[in-house]
Amino acid sequence: MDSAEYERKIALRFAAFDQDGNGYIDRADFSAAAARLLTEFGTTARCDKGQALYIGAEAFWQGMAGIADVDGDQRVTREEFVGGAVKRLRDNPERFAEIARPFLHAALAVADQDNEGAASVSAVQRALRVLGASAETAAFAARNLDADQDGKVGENEAVAALAAYFTVIAPDA
Repeated sequence: MDSAEYERKIALRFAAFDQDGNGYIDRADFSAAAARLLTEFGTTARCDKGQALYIGAEAFWQGMAGIADVDGDQRVTREEFVGGAVKRLRDNPERFAEIARPFLHAALAVADQDNEGAASVSAVQRALRVLGASAETAAFAARNLDADQDGKVGENEAVAALAAYFTVIAPDA
C-alpha cells in the first residue's frame, strides 16, 4: 500500500471515532455513539442494556485514551491516533479487540431485539448507519460480519472484524 492509500485509510478510521467531526476523539464521541444506538433501537439509557452500553463506551474510550492520548489532555488528535493507536494496535491487534469488546458486546445486545445472543444482519446494518457508515458500506460490512452465514452477527465476529479494520499497516512497515 502506498502512503496516499495509507493516509486515506487512517483518515477513514479516525473519522469513524470522531463522531462530531471536531478534529479529535474524546469521551463525548463515545457517549454520543452510545446515545444514537440507544435511540435507534428504542432502548432507554437507564435499563440494563443502556447502562451496559454506556459502561462499554467509557471502557472503549479509556482504552483508546490509554494507548493514544500522549499529552494527557483527554483528547486524541489525528496525529496521536496515527502515532499511538494505529501503531500500537498494528503491533498488538488483540489489545484493540479487548478494549473494544465491552462496547461491542453491549452494542450487539442493544441491536439484538430478540435477545438471542447475536444481532441480525439488518440490525447491525442499522447500527453501522447510525454510527456514520454510508448505506452501501453498512450493508456490505453487515453482510461480511456474518462470517458463518447464519443471518446473525455475534460478538466474536464483530470484535475480530473491528480489530482487523483498525489494524492498518503503514507503507514502510
